[in-house]
Amino acid sequence: MLRRPTVAAKAAPVRPAPPPRPARAPAPPNYRTASGPFVAPIKQAPERASATITVNGMVSSRLNKRMAELGLCSRREADDWIAQGWVKVNGQVAEMGVQVLPTDRIDVDKVAQGFQEQRVTILLHKPMGYVSGQAEDGHTPAVALINPRTHWRDDPSRNRFSPPQLRGLAPAGRLDIDSVGLLVLTQDGRVARQLIGEDSTVDKEYLVRVVYQAQGQSVPRHPSERSAPLQEIDERDPVSTNVQAVFPPELLDRLRHGLSLDGEPLKPAKVDWQNPEQLRFVLTEGKKRQIRRMCELVGLKVVGLKRIRIGRITLGNLPVGQWRYLSPNERF
Repeated sequence: MLRRPTVAAKAAPVRPAPPPRPARAPAPPNYRTASGPFVAPIKQAPERASATITVNGMVSSRLNKRMAELGLCSRREADDWIAQGWVKVNGQVAEMGVQVLPTDRIDVDKVAQGFQEQRVTILLHKPMGYVSGQAEDGHTPAVALINPRTHWRDDPSRNRFSPPQLRGLAPAGRLDIDSVGLLVLTQDGRVARQLIGEDSTVDKEYLVRVVYQAQGQSVPRHPSERSAPLQEIDERDPVSTNVQAVFPPELLDRLRHGLSLDGEPLKPAKVDWQNPEQLRFVLTEGKKRQIRRMCELVGLKVVGLKRIRIGRITLGNLPVGQWRYLSPNERF
């Protein structure tokens, strides 16, 4: 019998040990470390393009921004007009994103101006239970009240309601769900920029009913935390509690100037007693739940809040739940 010769198995080659892995460098400040070894970048907001400085020292800006600064329209409207070819710079049809100088001449076609004149601004006396903007948590947006049945019959404007007026109609500012009073809804980007733009100086006036809990008893809330529901409020409500008599005058001074929210000092405010249990606030800024949070910092609890004026426009006799048009001769 023939046997196959036995062949010795080859020894496996010895591989050199891999060099030690270098220690992981610390994550940069714009990174967030996950629970494991994965490091995920935080999405950063894009930086705004810096303005171009020309040789003669003038600063240029994007055309849409310049048009908004001149009060011609909003930036979004400017982009639409530029895309339609309705805007000229120094006699030439402008292109999207072009930079312009303060000395450049900007002309807008009458077609664009005609579209703008058809846009409406509406003044609503918002009742409790409606949210200012988009529907949330099952609550109805205030724009649902804009219909022929709720149009104030004593509206001095000659405008007539039509469904296209609801297209693009958005609140310029907000009122909490249980705050009442004057709410502005507009299709006009110029109005929105005037009221809620970064450089807005339009003041707002509020009536605020309060109770005094003394310092330390009213716990400041986070701006996103839901406060207790408020009550209806009216200038003619009878006074049952003399809060003014027990509230320290030095804390009233702090409401006027000296408080901070979200780590930033607040702008000076006008705060005075309307009656022994109602304060009148006049603000030029609008942080979330600002008045309630200001009051909590000095031991007051807000139980009713009503906005009665925005700029030169007052709520007047407009009934609750009804609306009227901003007349052509009215200005904020």
